[in-house]
Amino acid sequence: MARLYKDRTILYITVSAGNNRLTRSLRTKDKQVAKQLKHKAELEVLSQLSGATQPSKNLPFDELVRCYLKADHNWSKRTKELNEYVFRSYQSGKPLPLNPTSRSIFVRTINACWNWGMKQGLITKAYKLEGDTQGESRNRVISDSELKTLLDEIRNNRFNLFVRFAYYTGARSGEIRRLSRATVFSEYMIVEGKSGRRAVRLASQARKILDENPQWDYTANYVQLTWRRNVNRLGLKDVRMHDLRRTFGYNLIKQGRPIYEVSKLLGHSSVTTTERHYAPLMATEIEEFIL
Repeated sequence: MARLYKDRTILYITVSAGNNRLTRSLRTKDKQVAKQLKHKAELEVLSQLSGATQPSKNLPFDELVRCYLKADHNWSKRTKELNEYVFRSYQSGKPLPLNPTSRSIFVRTINACWNWGMKQGLITKAYKLEGDTQGESRNRVISDSELKTLLDEIRNNRFNLFVRFAYYTGARSGEIRRLSRATVFSEYMIVEGKSGRRAVRLASQARKILDENPQWDYTANYVQLTWRRNVNRLGLKDVRMHDLRRTFGYNLIKQGRPIYEVSKLLGHSSVTTTERHYAPLMATEIEEFIL
C-alpha cells in the first residue's frame, strides 16, 4: 500500500509491505508532478522492501540542481538565466506553467538536469517529468494593416522607435533592450542572443533610427507593459512583441529572399530551424496548381 503525504512543503511517498514501511521524498512541492512520480517510486520502494535491491545513494535533487547550474555547459548568459529561473520556480513549489510552450520549456530543462546527473554518475535513477518537450509552435504574423497601425499609432515616440527597430532588424526584444555605441557599427551591431553573441545586420531603416538614438536602455518589464498597453488601446488581438521578428522573416521570404539569407539574418543555428518555423506559413502563399 502506498500513499502520498506532505511534510512542510515537500511531498513524500510511504509504502507498506507486511510489517515493514519505507518513506521516500519525491523532491517536489507540485502535487501533479508527485502523482507522475508516484508509480515508479512505489515500485522501487517495494523492490527495496522485498530485498531485491539495495537502497541507492542518490544526490538529493536540490544538490543535483546546484551542481548542474555550476557546471560548465557553455551556455549564453540568457540561457543560464532561463535555467536559473526554471529551477527557482520549480523548487519553490509553484505548479508548472499552463501555457503549453512554457510548460515544455520547464519539462525539457528539468529533464536535462536529470539526464546530466545520470551521465555524471551523481544519481542512479532519474525522475524525469512526462509531457511534451517541444510545445506548440506559434505561427502568428502581423498583417500589413496591423503593422501600419502599430508603427503609426504607438504614442510614446521613444517606444515607437524601439518597436520599429525591432521590426527592421528582426532581433529579439532581449537582444536590443540595451544598446550602446560600443556595440553598434556602420552596417551591423553585436548583441547577446539565445546562442551567445551574434551580429545583427542593420538595414537603412534601422540605421536611420540609430542615427537619432545611438543608445538606449529598457527593462524587460517596461517593454512588456508598454507593448501590452498599446496593442490593447489599438484593439489588436493576440499580438506579441516577438511576432515582429516572425513577421520580419516572413516578409523577407515573401519578397523572394533565399531562406539561407533569412536564416542568417534571424540568427538561427541552422537553415533547418528557419524552415521548421516558416514552412507552415509559406504553404498558404503557394499559387494555384493543377495535378
